[in-house]
Amino acid sequence: MDLIDLSAVPDAEDNFTNFLNELCEDLEFDYASYATTHPISGDVQGYANYPDQWKFHYMKQGMHRFDPTIYQSVRSIAPVDWSRFVDDEKFRAVFYDARDFGITNRGITVPVRGPYGECGLLSVTRDCSDEEWIKLKRAVIGDLQFAAVHMHDNVMRTGVLHSALRRPTLSTRELQILQWTAAGKSQQDIGDILSISHRTVEVHLRSGREKLSALTTAQAVGRAIGLGLIFPA
Repeated sequence: MDLIDLSAVPDAEDNFTNFLNELCEDLEFDYASYATTHPISGDVQGYANYPDQWKFHYMKQGMHRFDPTIYQSVRSIAPVDWSRFVDDEKFRAVFYDARDFGITNRGITVPVRGPYGECGLLSVTRDCSDEEWIKLKRAVIGDLQFAAVHMHDNVMRTGVLHSALRRPTLSTRELQILQWTAAGKSQQDIGDILSISHRTVEVHLRSGREKLSALTTAQAVGRAIGLGLIFPA
């Protein structure tokens, strides 16, 4: 599972980072981020206006793999106040380090379900007292939900994210071979069934793996099933 800063992708639109900056200014937050998770690979992609030092540390430590603002919020359909997170090892691994970069654990994440099966997550944070936080949250939750949908819909319209989420196009032969592989057949078995050589089977499997961005045949089968291209045996 990779972490991709979309603002660093060539031809990425910088106005999304500007949108986060304006959101923080208008609603009085310190920082904001937007992330979406790929429904098959689990890759996390997005934008954030956190300090560069924190973003580098976060990526270097692979915190997206256990960050509760991602892996817990993605399971929710309602806004998630970070105060709901359990103070466990994963929580401490993220937020105890964040303190060193001036980032508080006072925040909220608004999930948005998208048409590709992905989930967009708009997160905001502010260093303030409990009383100030409760008052602020009540005042802006409606605006945050609107902003989350706006951000997600506009990101999804760009080629930056769409290229990562688009449905791959496999040939009929590639799908046949993946389907027989899912049924537990060997390359030799598949060759006999389809009246082609096992080497030809391997060529189609390799092509299918590339189109599905899979490292192994088993991973390709799993992703094809997840996308509804083939069916489980």
